[in-house]
Amino acid sequence: MTSLIQNPRLLLRRPAPPLRRRLQTLAAATSTNAPASEILSIREALLSRSTTALDIASGYLSRLRRSEPHLRSFLHVSEKVLMDAENVDRAVERGEDLGPLMGVLVGVKDNICTVDMPSTGGSRILEGYRPAFDATAVKRLRENGAIIVGKTNLDEFGMGGSTEGSGFQVTTNPWDVSRVPGGSSGGSAAAVSSRQCVVSLGSDTGGSVRQPASFCGVVGMKPTYGRVSRYGLMAYASSLDVIGCFGSSVIDTAILLKAISGHDRFDSTSSKHDVPDYVTDLASLDCLESKPLTGLRVGVIQETLGEGVDRGVISAVNAAASHLERLGSVVTEVSLPSFDLGLPAYYILASSEASSNLSRYDGVRYGSQVAADELGSLYGDSRAKGFGGEVKMRILMGTYALSAGYYDAYYKRAQQVRTLVQKSFKDALEKNDILISPAAPSVAYKIGEKTNDPLAMYAGDIMTVNVNLAGLPALVVPCGFVEGGTTSLPVGLQIIGPAFTEEKLLRVGHVFEQTLQNHRFVPPVLSEDAPLI
Repeated sequence: MTSLIQNPRLLLRRPAPPLRRRLQTLAAATSTNAPASEILSIREALLSRSTTALDIASGYLSRLRRSEPHLRSFLHVSEKVLMDAENVDRAVERGEDLGPLMGVLVGVKDNICTVDMPSTGGSRILEGYRPAFDATAVKRLRENGAIIVGKTNLDEFGMGGSTEGSGFQVTTNPWDVSRVPGGSSGGSAAAVSSRQCVVSLGSDTGGSVRQPASFCGVVGMKPTYGRVSRYGLMAYASSLDVIGCFGSSVIDTAILLKAISGHDRFDSTSSKHDVPDYVTDLASLDCLESKPLTGLRVGVIQETLGEGVDRGVISAVNAAASHLERLGSVVTEVSLPSFDLGLPAYYILASSEASSNLSRYDGVRYGSQVAADELGSLYGDSRAKGFGGEVKMRILMGTYALSAGYYDAYYKRAQQVRTLVQKSFKDALEKNDILISPAAPSVAYKIGEKTNDPLAMYAGDIMTVNVNLAGLPALVVPCGFVEGGTTSLPVGLQIIGPAFTEEKLLRVGHVFEQTLQNHRFVPPVLSEDAPLI
């Protein structure tokens, strides 16, 4: 039987309305609980001249200034935001269409290079560094009309799961400022959750987009390895790193992903696969059908709902699986035998690649320099002062794993496990259209709770690292809440698909969020805030 998700036309039982009207419907959302598209609303407002890009930018900057002392999402805010907004307004007055991101404020993780702002990777060793170029993803954002609002905080060089490992500041969670936003892209997730910007870019080496998306109650997309150019992304583990997207809705995330995807001659690992028109694809869906996902085969990964996973998270994911069944999906349990092996293999491979990639930060080629009488001391002292403890530990781990006498026992064995992980996913996805799991074993935890227990911190990546090892795409959508003391905390559902099937994941995620009832994923601090458009 042909999967209905593979052929979206089969989801429709009546002729679709014109695209413009469908996009307007997407912008307004299909229910009071469903998230509206901020990007499409901004576009409609600018083209209809009902507001200006300058007014929109001023509103977001005002909200950013009010919330930033508490959240600390940004390491740097651009001084050109209002000037860029005025340029958008002049283009609109001339009748120009600058692109799908026209007038949209985008936050960029600080390990992604920007020519007009510092790019530190969250590390003191690069304090004040200004690249001479834009990363390809940033360049494409600008070409599509986006306004870069600033650089978001992260764990140093992407090594961490809570954003407590930044060399500059600790970001907090908009749902509860006593808790972490997740990591390493915690600043990007918190900025979107608190509506300091419309959408943002993060990077994902082992879950650094998906886990913060879950903790902060936003949508997070980790694309297939090679879908988005890595040119201008500071390398952590080159065979695992991808640039990902955050949005407050699936449609916004899809628009952002479309803008930055595609082959890049500056990145030999970027794919030449065609990039679908995700927006038109989502506009063709009719989420009001009684069973819009009829025939979709969904596999729930058994190993993600057992020991070590909070009961509230398991309950939320089981409820999400039941919701998919009500939408017409066929939900079954699947086992990935190599799932538990992925975490140790990931940390060996990632640390090994990091030990090589970070050798360039020596105080000579890159990084702040410490005065010394001889070259060895210059290298050693510059790196000792510039790097934080977590980065030093991972460099040492990686160097050890690659050393003579230990290479076969650690690095080679980890590569063999990676092959097993890839085969497990391939077998499971031959029998299922998508796989689902929690995005993290718990909700956001208290700041400082795990800083002295690195093994507990690493275990938080158990749900996500296997996807990076296999190079597959994964989407996280908010699916429920767990009581967290003074407030309810969001839970994210991870949806995994075969390579280069982002459009399938976005379709499922869009239907899921538009039909999920009685949940509004807006932090309490924003509940009384007036809309900006």
